[in-house]
Amino acid sequence: MADLRRIYDQYFQEVYCFALSLSRNQQIAEEITQETFFKALKNINQFRGECSIKVWLCQIAKNNYFTYLQKQKKLQTEEPLAKTNDIDIEKKLINKAESLHIHKLLHDLDDPYKEVFMLRVFGELSFNHISQVFGKTESWARVTFHRARNKLQDLLKEEEN
Repeated sequence: MADLRRIYDQYFQEVYCFALSLSRNQQIAEEITQETFFKALKNINQFRGECSIKVWLCQIAKNNYFTYLQKQKKLQTEEPLAKTNDIDIEKKLINKAESLHIHKLLHDLDDPYKEVFMLRVFGELSFNHISQVFGKTESWARVTFHRARNKLQDLLKEEEN
């Protein structure tokens, strides 16, 4: 355990600086560094000595950073894209009168826009599940949903003017 403390004391700053150079964010670099030493402690028996301990720690840090990026990308892709000045159709559906009006507008949309929008908003399906329903890609489901939402927003804006 004393050896691990020595390794931590000796290499913490270098691993942190390496993580900071990757992430360019102090909080992320701190998290990556913390996770790096946790994994190193957990897997110290797997260190074969084929490289220096510093290189091994930096490899762990790099892998942790890439894992972090993948998680962030996944989180971002699960959130629907919204324009800041657009009418938020999902919120308008809360009001029953507006909901009925939007359902009427939605009914006039062509397929697959109508169906994709309904599966996403009313069925609360992920884009991945919608893509499986149609036998298409997840990107197709995203694009189709956003086009449907834009068509509905355009129709609502026309009525407001």
